[in-house]
Order: sequence, then structure tokens, then C-alpha cells
Amino acid sequence: MYGTSERLLRLLSLLQARRDWPGAELAARLEVDVRTVRRDVERLRSLGYPVHATPGVAGGYRLGAGAALPPLLLDDDEAVAVAVGLRTAASGTVSGIEETSVRALAKLEQVLPARLRPRVGALQAATVSLPGAGPTVDAEVLTTVAAACRDHERLRFGYGDRAGTVTQRSVEPLRLVHTGRRWYLVAFDLDRADWRTFRADRIAAVPVVGFRFTPREPPAPDLAEYVSRQLSTAPYSHRLVVRVAAPAAALARRVPPTAGVVEEIDEASCRLSTGANDLDAVPYHLARLGYDFVIEEAPPGLVERLREVADRFTRAVG
Repeated sequence: MYGTSERLLRLLSLLQARRDWPGAELAARLEVDVRTVRRDVERLRSLGYPVHATPGVAGGYRLGAGAALPPLLLDDDEAVAVAVGLRTAASGTVSGIEETSVRALAKLEQVLPARLRPRVGALQAATVSLPGAGPTVDAEVLTTVAAACRDHERLRFGYGDRAGTVTQRSVEPLRLVHTGRRWYLVAFDLDRADWRTFRADRIAAVPVVGFRFTPREPPAPDLAEYVSRQLSTAPYSHRLVVRVAAPAAALARRVPPTAGVVEEIDEASCRLSTGANDLDAVPYHLARLGYDFVIEEAPPGLVERLREVADRFTRAVG
């Protein structure tokens, strides 16, 4: 059973973790009755937290936006993640947040507990960031998309393809996925009636938020693997699958997620699914794997090219 102060902090933490909470579920989490939750909500309101009642038969609560930002509750891991993230934001892939990141970091480090400072310092000292040369994403685009994913709200935005042609897309957003270099949105495209992966830096402006929707079944249980598969095979005109005589973990260190999907077969072998637009480049990419392999699926003409390259190298060393 929580004491009053501890219960208020716990209630505030729950309200910050999710958009809507039924009153009965909050009561169960706090191990109190619904009337006690109502009294605690009033206490939070008196402290300046904009807690709104939500309509419905059972009734519920939502932490809204107020005139000023109320204090946020962070656990140890969250505080370390925020501090490290703010320190590296200036060299990241999100544009327009460099100065505000410095100001927020100064406030956070002022109140950061002494026990967490060594963890933040160690992570920062061990990390070297290279200035990003690729496209950046506007921070407001990311926050708008992330909020729509969380709240199950439709989005409409202009989206540019490789040639720069912009089309209007209406989607039901599911999740943002970060590959380390770029942000991708996994969403159900309403006009095409299928799942699509959108590069966030190609979204032309801040998306327009629409009606709420009932979430669909995700296209895959592991969205990171799903995006990796889309990026490594879908964009290419030629696709191939090879069985590699190497542990999956060892090959994954040589093949980035955007270049291919590695699947474990057993402890000593794995399967690589990848693609290419130029068949002449495939033999050299396969040679760089550093392991023996067997072609399982190949586009027309690839086997002949592999034989030609093998004969060329044989003649070179003979």
C-alpha cells in the first residue's frame, strides 16, 4: 500500500506514461478505490498539473498541456538516456534542436543525482559522434508523428519519392523506427490499402493530424526486422538469398541492417536475404562476406556472372 505522497508520485508517473487511463485501472494500479483516485487527481491539479477527465461510461483521466510545463518524473535509466541523448543531439539526425538541447541539458545536469553522473560521463566519454552528412529531419515532424503513433491518430502529409515528386499520403501510423542514420515511419497507407515504410526526411512538412483509428494487426512482430527487410530487398530490382557458413551474429557484424537481413539456421550457418540493382556488383559484395556461401535463390544471369568472376580470379592466380 502506497503512502499519500508516494501514491501521488506514482499516479503522476502513470499519467505521464500513457495518454488515457480509465479511473478503475488507475485505482487497481495504485491499490486504492476510485474515490481516492479522484481526490489524488484534485491534489495534482492544485499543484499545477493539468489533469483532465475523459468522457465515457467508466470515466478516466488524461494529463494535458498546461500554461507551463510541469515537472517530469524520470527513473534512473530514463534520466541517463535523456542526458546522453541531449549531449549528442547537436550531431544527430534531427535538425533545429541544437540550442534547445544545450539549455535542457543544463537544467537536467543541475538536478541529476550524483549516483547517475558517472554513468552519463562514462557513456559520453566512450562515444565519438561523426557529423552527420545525410539528410536531417525536422524535430516538429518527428514529435507530431510520434504523438500520432502513440494516440492512434491518422496523418496526412506530402511525401517525396527518389525523383523528388511529392504526392499526398493518408496513413494510419504505427511506429517510428531509427536505423542509426535515418528515421522511418511504418504506417498503413489508406489510399494503397497496404503497409508502407516512409523515410521521415522525405515528409514535406509537418503532417496534419486527423481522426483517431482502431489499430490494425502489425505487418510483422519485429518492426525493426520488418524495416530492415524492406530497405535491404524491396528497393532493388534484383533479389537473392544465400546460405552462409557462419554464425548469424558473426555475419550480422559485417552486414548492416540496411544492406541485408540475416536469419539464423543453426549455430554454424545462417541465411542472408539481400538485393542489388546491378548484377555485376553482386559477386564482389558476396566476396566481402569473408565466408563460404551457397546460392539458394538468385535472379536470372547471376550464376553465370559468378562463374565468370571465379574463372577470372582463377586465371589471375594460376
